[in-house]
Amino acid sequence: MHPPGADTVLVRHGDINTKSTSVKRYMEGLLVEHLEALMADRSVPGSVVREWNRPRIETTEGAVADALDAATDTFGVVSASPCVTVEPAFEPIVDALAEIAPEAYDGGSFAVDARRADKDLPFTSQELAKAGGTAIWEAVEDAFDPTVDLDDPDHTFGVEVRSDAAYLYTDTVAGPGGLPLGSQAPMVALISGGIDSPVAAYEVMRRGSPIVPVYVALGEYGGPDHEARAIETVRSLARYAPTRDLTVYRVPGGDTVSHLAETMEQGRMLSLRRFFYRIAEHVAAKTDAQGIVTGEALGQKSSQTAQNLAVTSRATDLPIHRPLLAMDKETIVERARNIGTYRDSTIPAGCNRIAPDRVETNGRVEQLLAVEPDDLYERAASATSEATLIDPRGR
Repeated sequence: MHPPGADTVLVRHGDINTKSTSVKRYMEGLLVEHLEALMADRSVPGSVVREWNRPRIETTEGAVADALDAATDTFGVVSASPCVTVEPAFEPIVDALAEIAPEAYDGGSFAVDARRADKDLPFTSQELAKAGGTAIWEAVEDAFDPTVDLDDPDHTFGVEVRSDAAYLYTDTVAGPGGLPLGSQAPMVALISGGIDSPVAAYEVMRRGSPIVPVYVALGEYGGPDHEARAIETVRSLARYAPTRDLTVYRVPGGDTVSHLAETMEQGRMLSLRRFFYRIAEHVAAKTDAQGIVTGEALGQKSSQTAQNLAVTSRATDLPIHRPLLAMDKETIVERARNIGTYRDSTIPAGCNRIAPDRVETNGRVEQLLAVEPDDLYERAASATSEATLIDPRGR
């Protein structure tokens, strides 16, 4: 809920504040650029005003909700609040709190959190909070019995006073946190179209790395709409990065997948993962990406035991990043729902049909190399050379 008359959204960041002054300035610039891009892509009216530590969106009352959504989808944003803008003077602030109270406070306990960015103002934060609390109490006491709780209130009236304006808010909405997109080097993201891999890709985007999506077509093992599902999940991710190139590298892997299924029983899934990693390494070389991102979680599948992850990781010299490594499946599913990739990730995956009857949970590199095709890496290079590019936005 935002206060009546809200016309501004205050934006807060977190990890950026731990950086040096020059890095912080650079990252704040990236955050503002990303936020502006999201607003433009979603046709949200308004402008982003960059201020040290606290950017804000100036918009119209009717567009505040959309501006808030854009802010809380921006990587690096910890939280945002829709605000009413008033004169930075004692009486106007107190009067505005009294006006807001009947609409925003209908029972339970409350507190006023007042802060001054300008310490030269002729009143303290404590004085403002006390007077504001009294005004709120008097504004609602005829409707119900208000209570004050300064430690854990049900409702908080926030006030940020700066030299040129004061901003009053009644709600704080969480953002994704992390770092601004583009503040880290790009990563190749292996996108299977399942639930896990898009969430993993989102997580590295949230930490500042643009992604280069790679989908390996499984041929006859691809399952119904397998490719369409993968592309659709990338389209959902592209919504968070409207100015970034999320072109999908579609690599034809069907011949090798069939060959592994026909010639290997023990270790088949490990060799398949190694094939994927080598493809990702070749795409990384083409795109100057600095790592590989997968949706693997420790112990979730037979190929994802600690021992097997060690075996498959040796297929590439690039670092393999696994943001979901310690997450439970329920947590990953909830994350997928929240970011909008879950619905397109629930068609049965072809990989289920590739898995042998007897799974390998404790692989050894030497044993795997003895049964793995000698030309597996060459197959990966050849398949990558035949990759086609798909724009998930359909442009």
